[in-house]
Amino acid sequence: MLASTSYQQPCVGPSGRDAAPKRISAAPVCVSTSTLRGEARRAACVTLRRQTNQLSERLQAGKVRHRARIRSRMTGRTPTQMCGIIGIFKHEGPANVELFEGLLMLQHRGQDSAGMVTFDGTRFCEHKDNGLVNDVFNPKTMKQLRGNVGIGHVRYPTAGSSSAQEAQPFFVNSPLGMYLIHNGNLTNTEELRAGLEGSQSFFNRHLRTDSDSEVLLNVLADEVHRAHQRCMADGSCDPHRDVKQLVFQAGAATMGALRGAYSCICLIRGVGLVAFRDPFGIRPLVLGSRERNGRTEWCVASEDCAFGPIGFHRVRDVAPGEMIVISETGELESQQCVPGQTCPCIFEYIYLARPDSVLNDVPVYSFQLGLGTRLAQRIKQMGWDIDCVVPVPDGSRPAAIQISAELGLPYREGLVKNRYVGRTFIMPDQHTRELSVRRKLNAMPVVFEGRSVLLVDDSIVRGTTMSQIVDMVRRAGARKVYLASASPPVRYPNVYGVDMPTRREFVAYNKTEAEICAELGADGLLYQSVEDLISAARELNPSIKEFDTSCFTGEYVTKDVGPEYLELLEKSVRTKDRSRPGRQLSLNGALPAVPAVAGTAA
Repeated sequence: MLASTSYQQPCVGPSGRDAAPKRISAAPVCVSTSTLRGEARRAACVTLRRQTNQLSERLQAGKVRHRARIRSRMTGRTPTQMCGIIGIFKHEGPANVELFEGLLMLQHRGQDSAGMVTFDGTRFCEHKDNGLVNDVFNPKTMKQLRGNVGIGHVRYPTAGSSSAQEAQPFFVNSPLGMYLIHNGNLTNTEELRAGLEGSQSFFNRHLRTDSDSEVLLNVLADEVHRAHQRCMADGSCDPHRDVKQLVFQAGAATMGALRGAYSCICLIRGVGLVAFRDPFGIRPLVLGSRERNGRTEWCVASEDCAFGPIGFHRVRDVAPGEMIVISETGELESQQCVPGQTCPCIFEYIYLARPDSVLNDVPVYSFQLGLGTRLAQRIKQMGWDIDCVVPVPDGSRPAAIQISAELGLPYREGLVKNRYVGRTFIMPDQHTRELSVRRKLNAMPVVFEGRSVLLVDDSIVRGTTMSQIVDMVRRAGARKVYLASASPPVRYPNVYGVDMPTRREFVAYNKTEAEICAELGADGLLYQSVEDLISAARELNPSIKEFDTSCFTGEYVTKDVGPEYLELLEKSVRTKDRSRPGRQLSLNGALPAVPAVAGTAA
């Protein structure tokens, strides 16, 4: 008889909308019960079962990827982040469950893919794929992730593509065997890539993806090779006993070669857990610890909000330019590989980090309250007639609460959010974005009718959402609509790990505040000033002398980003949008419209 198996796989067509289902069929297997006997018959049955199992796995993978694409459009604020990283060392017991719990706490930083690798003292165990943490990991895959030390990653692609091949961690077999996870974005990726693939590399390395994280890993691996060769040549150390020192030397050389933002965690065979941060400390990286049976266990993560649920407490931030090595027996050693200066990206505190995190000794929630205090002082000078303060959910709530308290005005939740609709500025066209706003938010007339209201948002980037909200609030009966943004106007792209639209797509591009107000249809508009933004952070940690405010001022702390770089970046974004219609953009990018699936959890 002729047996064949087929299934329908969810597909996304060129426009990003669901296309006709794609049917995938197995090659027919001829199994004749009348002619096959004994071993031949058993072999044919085994072949058929194997093909059926392979198709079942492909079907499940297709469902997971499709569900992840839909859910990433339905989770409100969270699809707009970049990456979250975590590493855990334990003396006893598997690290996989705590890595999983930590990744769930960092899910807001990336929803495109998730990955984890553990080490059991003999071999690495790895699993990664596209999708949310709960989609990528299941009891079967978790059981395979053996070992007391491991690293985990959630990703939103800011450089490269959103293919499963570019899910992290990345691996190189030589030297030692190294896995790496990375949060940030390099600004000299192509220069480094050319060096790795050419004669400048110790080995002529082959890079399989477009990801800057793979480039970073190979630069580090190359420098470990070089340090080993120097050690062998001059006899300054025993390369087998002093491998940790070779890693520190390689770290210093790597940081000297890299430009841009990078917070990284590595898992290196024979060394242990390695964490390091760029000399400006642009992206966050926090060290935590806990005591178990009289011994110290360690955790390193993008945000300390990941520590509490798994029993760790915050120790300190990893310093800019510092490398930390946690050995396979749990001893921690650190070195300042290159001089560092703390210049964190201030957009982390406004928009990216969770309010229950503390970054660079700045509590995010307290910072956001401070933004509200400073906005309130300026609102008093505007002479606006305001009846109540209403936040645009969710990130603006702390600022809005503080504004209402400072002004002595009622705080009202007048906009009800539907969490099963994707974020509007990642929709593919204006009409779709407008429809999405109406589905995503609903204005309550009981709050707005006959009142003059102040709407507070954490940021206004493209302006699509806000203009529709203003119209919606007016239709709900508002007499006047005033706007306050907790951040200054966004006028420049962030090149350090937050994917933004091109400059011409910003609502504030080449416009005055009055022109922006008119475009949004509001009766008044007030942005936070850059000075007040910095003041709110420095009040909480006066030791930070400089912040990266590049998306507001166009001044980049690494001093290597100019008009030519930005023009090339914009061309790259436009090219990727045309060539990858299904690619999401982290902040105000293009995203195919996929109908919401009833019953799918956010």
